[in-house]
Amino acid sequence: MGLLPWFLIVSCGLQAGTADFEQPATFQASKILPGSVVRGPHHTVAERVTAEHYYQQFQITSTYGDMEAEGRSVLKTRLVEIDALVRLDDVSRTEVFVKAAGGALLNTGRGVVSALRDPEATVKGIGSGIKRFGVNLGRKGKRAFQSATADEPKHETEDESVASKAGEAAGSAALSVLGVNGAARRWAQKLNVDPYTTNPVLHEALVSIGKIDAAGRIATRIVVPIPMLLSTTATVGGLVWGADPEQVRKVNEQRLRELGVSEQEAAPFLKSQAFTLTNQTRFVAALSSVNAPGCADYVSTAAESEDEREALFFVESAELLAGLHETRPVSAILMDSRAMVADAGSGRVVALLPFDYVRWTEALARSALEIAARARQELHARSLEANLTGTVSEAARTGLAAAGWKVKEGVTEGLLFKPAD
Repeated sequence: MGLLPWFLIVSCGLQAGTADFEQPATFQASKILPGSVVRGPHHTVAERVTAEHYYQQFQITSTYGDMEAEGRSVLKTRLVEIDALVRLDDVSRTEVFVKAAGGALLNTGRGVVSALRDPEATVKGIGSGIKRFGVNLGRKGKRAFQSATADEPKHETEDESVASKAGEAAGSAALSVLGVNGAARRWAQKLNVDPYTTNPVLHEALVSIGKIDAAGRIATRIVVPIPMLLSTTATVGGLVWGADPEQVRKVNEQRLRELGVSEQEAAPFLKSQAFTLTNQTRFVAALSSVNAPGCADYVSTAAESEDEREALFFVESAELLAGLHETRPVSAILMDSRAMVADAGSGRVVALLPFDYVRWTEALARSALEIAARARQELHARSLEANLTGTVSEAARTGLAAAGWKVKEGVTEGLLFKPAD
């Protein structure tokens, strides 16, 4: 199929208008989430939930300040982090901790100013660079590799003004390693959380307890009960808990080489300020477990991420690919595509979309037609399946079916951190 027929397909498909395009949706938290997720002893999720693009927007009021969660998987992460802060509060009142701390206080952010009274608190705290996610699912951009030679953020040693740097690191994927020493990583493991979280309150609490427990005097003497939850780091071999950041980066670099990613292509990804070290590791580990043709190209696509939410889209897409590969070996993925589109054999091609809610829009219509045409031409697809972690509107289901896609909802196999549900 040549270039002209492809544009004719898209043009005709849009003119046909298989369904009316939809406006952003609004939901009620009490109707889409379990009661224990909506309200707990230390948090409340606001009843009004919007979905401007592909992710539902949640507002959390907690004992440790107000937080915003863009997407159900981020909501799940924030609630686990609130639980970790509760447990750190409990630890700080034990006799063992009080004696070892020698008068030092553990800052868990309890009683911080509510964002309702200080609207800038939430924005700055969770990351002022995060934008509302409306990614183009088709071809990637044409960004040059100039960022490969840009100056890296300078990671200071543990002794260089750790306390003051903790606040600076809050909410920044690029700076989330600052102040996180070996003791902080051990406490993150005990609490089952990401040591490189961009939640500023938890980040500062981990840095604080890491300073107090730098010699490991407390961690081995205090039992911290943890809930039966699986964290983002548990299934990457404990790498981000057990190794220092430089060792983790070297492992990721080696895995990228094994995927066939050149140094020139790897550099922008490894230096991306959108990926935390943990998310970088999750992404690389997932692709490495599949290592099919096209995986190397997907690394350069992910390197174009502009913020943490967009980077997480690529992480979860790669993990869904790994989940599919476990049951249906993947032979290739579509090149030059932001959406993860996999050849699952026997002419079956699967688009893996880690989205909360999909409504029918002109942008989605164009992407659905374009990707379908390319999948048939480049992957020789005979059947097309769109697997979503969330749900679709009836209009979107109808429109996708008209473009050739059979929709499957609630697919989460492979995700290291399941969406709140």
